[in-house]
Amino acid sequence: MADHLTAKILKDHLLSGRLEPGEEIAIKIDQTLTQDATGTMAYLQFERMGVERVRTELSVSYVDHNTLQGSFENADDHRYLQSAAARYGVYFSRPGNGICHQVHLERFGVPGKTLLGSDSHTPTGGGLGMLAIGAGGLDVAVAMAGGPFYLNVPEVLRVNLVGELPPWVGAKDIILELLRRLTVKGGVGRIIEYGGPGTTRLTVPERATITNMGAELGATTSLFPSDGQTRCFLASQGRESCWRELRADPGASYDDEIILDLADLEPLAACPHSPDAVKKIREIEPLPVDQVAIGSCTNSSSQDLLLAAKILEGQTVHPRVSLVISPGSRQVLLMLARCGALEQLIAAGARILESACGPCIGMGQAPPSGALSVRTFNRNFQGRCGTADASVFLTGPAAAAVSALHGRITDPRQWGDFPLLPEAPVIIDDRMIIPPPKDDAGTKIVRGPNIRPLPPGGALPDKLAVKVLLKTGDHVTTDQIMPAGAKILPLRSNIPAISEFVFAPLDHTFARRAREAGSGLIAGGENYGQGSSREHAALAPMYLGVKAVLARSFARIHHTNLVNFGIIPLHFESSADYDRLAQNDLLVMENLREQLDRGRINVTNETRGYSFSATHRLSPRQVDIIKAGGLLLEVRGKRLDEGKELKQ
Repeated sequence: MADHLTAKILKDHLLSGRLEPGEEIAIKIDQTLTQDATGTMAYLQFERMGVERVRTELSVSYVDHNTLQGSFENADDHRYLQSAAARYGVYFSRPGNGICHQVHLERFGVPGKTLLGSDSHTPTGGGLGMLAIGAGGLDVAVAMAGGPFYLNVPEVLRVNLVGELPPWVGAKDIILELLRRLTVKGGVGRIIEYGGPGTTRLTVPERATITNMGAELGATTSLFPSDGQTRCFLASQGRESCWRELRADPGASYDDEIILDLADLEPLAACPHSPDAVKKIREIEPLPVDQVAIGSCTNSSSQDLLLAAKILEGQTVHPRVSLVISPGSRQVLLMLARCGALEQLIAAGARILESACGPCIGMGQAPPSGALSVRTFNRNFQGRCGTADASVFLTGPAAAAVSALHGRITDPRQWGDFPLLPEAPVIIDDRMIIPPPKDDAGTKIVRGPNIRPLPPGGALPDKLAVKVLLKTGDHVTTDQIMPAGAKILPLRSNIPAISEFVFAPLDHTFARRAREAGSGLIAGGENYGQGSSREHAALAPMYLGVKAVLARSFARIHHTNLVNFGIIPLHFESSADYDRLAQNDLLVMENLREQLDRGRINVTNETRGYSFSATHRLSPRQVDIIKAGGLLLEVRGKRLDEGKELKQ
């Protein structure tokens, strides 16, 4: 039987279940990554499992999100993460070494391996031919402890790339075109597998841009074959021995297919406030620009920044524009410095930020009030940049650099002939990656005062009588449920403190009202919980007493995070039921444990005097987790044997 690449990797890692669409399976995880915004909670959870050493082939703890140290909290988290990494056998990438996805691609990724990361953009590793999946921190902690990762077998969408990209059109335009066609829901329940003759001309960094933003499609992951381009990239990193050829078998069948002719593309931009609000740049120019940000895990490779430097060479940034550059890794920054490109960027007026996520998650460089910011990032949700009324456009690095010079959104084809980029030999220097000691005896884990114990959960009662604390619209993001940014991110290790900001962008009274109610329910629209993998968007509401979320549909990672923390994710059976419901309605669900087993729950709206049915899409394993009050309560105190299923 001819297999696609997805099936090959899943078969190699399958522990239980059948490879049939929709079936729940358990797979072995080879590698994990965490970052500091999600990592402290993941390691606190790992500690609670009582495992002496990580049981993966490789686990890496990165510091790349909370790098602004305006007070002690972030620095304390970094110290905790470094000590936990040494204690449990984890590699530690120090602050300043780079963004987890870029560094992992350079130094650790291996074709054909599975990677689970506590960051929604973990699928970046698919650019190397990895099956790389984003998840909540608790799922990653379980994988580090030797447990499997569970997922429903997705459909596989083949994107057949044909033709050749015209000058000034890049990888960012490929993924923006797919977002235009498919929307932010188009990848839900799917893995996107790229193939066709057009793939052979795309470098690994270009492929990684595409797989990175597959998260914006809602896809489980995206991946490219491992071929000559992959081998060339790994050889440049001194890791050619990791390479192996991996591709779909001829004649492999897919659940769906899209043909994308690269020759038909032109420079694109995602308009505010969604990555799928895509238009041709020539259709929206010449909007005046106040800020340009080039970098993030999406477009911060050496070839991205060398292109920006070449465009800016000998020029000066427009007087109105603030231009900031975030190199994706220390390696990239060293390469820019050695070949002279860094000097060109600085001379043009660019402000060089550290190799970290920075502005992408609102950690500094918030635009002015009412400003227009052009960014090479992956998300432009309202307020994510740190300024509620700013408008963020997403483009490739060429359009961003040209726009910085002109002071308006500009099609890069106006710049002239595509430039010849300088050679920049790869610099391999891993001194900022600390390997775990062979003997962890005497390693003390250091905890600062902001690192608080995990809040306890509780078993599911058989009856819930809960108020609708909030009714939201469609496409609510985890940024809206649990905001990030320089003021809130430092509280990630302190659930009581960070819970004060739950739903603050939508309703600043939510936390107070939830505490007063004691328990409650959220009513949501389509694609509830899209965006970041941050499990705090489930953990903090749980702390405030949220017992269930009743939505029209859920984003994959958030749905799992709700289950992991004992919050029931329920689906409206009809749109009319969503329309009739109002904030402050009192909903009653009786015989809940029995009804969960049946899959349909009767809900009585006592405020308005009617009943309706809700459904769930939980596996029997997930129902048991909900009944227990969350995944951690299921696994705590149990011994995990490497490669074997958790007893759930």
